Amino acid sequence: MRIVVGFLRSPEGRAALKRAVAEAQLRNGELLVVHSMRGGERDELNHVLSYREEFEKLETDLQASGVTYRLVEYARGNAPAEDLLQASKDEQADMIVIGIRRRSPVGKLILGSNAQDILLHADAAVLAVKADPADE
Repeated sequence: MRIVVGFLRSPEGRAALKRAVAEAQLRNGELLVVHSMRGGERDELNHVLSYREEFEKLETDLQASGVTYRLVEYARGNAPAEDLLQASKDEQADMIVIGIRRRSPVGKLILGSNAQDILLHADAAVLAVKADPADE
């Protein structure tokens, strides 16, 4: 089984990654962790360096978990949902794991929703995971 998950430093992102690892262990699956950057950010160097540190720690944690994994980073100017959906198609994923949070209808309208885009457009099964309230 191939499982795709996005890499985010939010409580929802951490919950999704934790569950994706558990699913990969349970199903003897392969895990693809995707970090999507839009590029062109004003403080891009600091952003990249801070994610780089966490990405390195992530690799250590994944090695310890025993799952087969790959880490990929995209800076193609796409929204994270687009990169996750494309990675899922490219890898012929069986599952996408996403973290979700509660949002007001106005918040969804103004900010859009990567989770909603993935749920509506994914060819693979989507597992939506909530963060532990203690982590928020």
